[in-house]
Amino acid sequence: MVGKNLKSILESVKLGKIEIDEAIEMIIDPGYDDLDFARVDLDRTKRRGFPEVIFCEGKTDDQVLEIFKKLSDKNSNVLGTRANKTTFKKISTLFPQATYNALGRTITLERESPQNTGNILIVSAGTSDLPVVEESYESARIMGNSVSKLLDVGVAGIHRILYNVDLLDKAKVIIVIAGMDGALPSVIAGLVKKPVIAVPTSVGYGANFKGLAPLLTMLNNCSGGVGVVNIDNGFGAAYLASMINKIGEE
Repeated sequence: MVGKNLKSILESVKLGKIEIDEAIEMIIDPGYDDLDFARVDLDRTKRRGFPEVIFCEGKTDDQVLEIFKKLSDKNSNVLGTRANKTTFKKISTLFPQATYNALGRTITLERESPQNTGNILIVSAGTSDLPVVEESYESARIMGNSVSKLLDVGVAGIHRILYNVDLLDKAKVIIVIAGMDGALPSVIAGLVKKPVIAVPTSVGYGANFKGLAPLLTMLNNCSGGVGVVNIDNGFGAAYLASMINKIGEE
């Protein structure tokens, strides 16, 4: 039995909240559906508060569609990341209400309005970082967070971020997305008493090493209070920000 609390189930039976037959089903249910090419985690919402997210890159359109169908059977809202237009076209044939963010390469199915919890602010150093910004934005939003964006405020024009310190102060958690030198998260963390999640991007010239240079800068930041996710991982930053943002809300 994976992801289920046996003691809690037995207690529910004892209190008459669930019938014995239902309890047996819950105990023997593996919590996933085997599609041969994928074991779709149908229990993730109970464990983590949001369904399994489909990483579409590397999967065929048919595989994504089958996973999408399974997740939509159990959940009102579904998210797919790193999706191309042909994958979305396949999804939209069965789910016409699904939407596609071409820049962020996300597919979202919303049959229930997400909550609007807390305040996540996504900050980008430059316009070239927008694909990662959009992936992060769509992910955080469908997970039930209030999300806003502050764009193109890199350290080459430091007055741009200083002019918007009030937006930083209002946020509960801040995602900072930057390529090139990757210095922006450290600067912002030095201005606020909020957790900062840094996302290095693969934007930059040769010595950027496809995001390795800003990754190392962010890991070596001196401001404190900065957590770093992988290169171009807007989704990972959004997931962590969502968990922080909802602390104390439930």
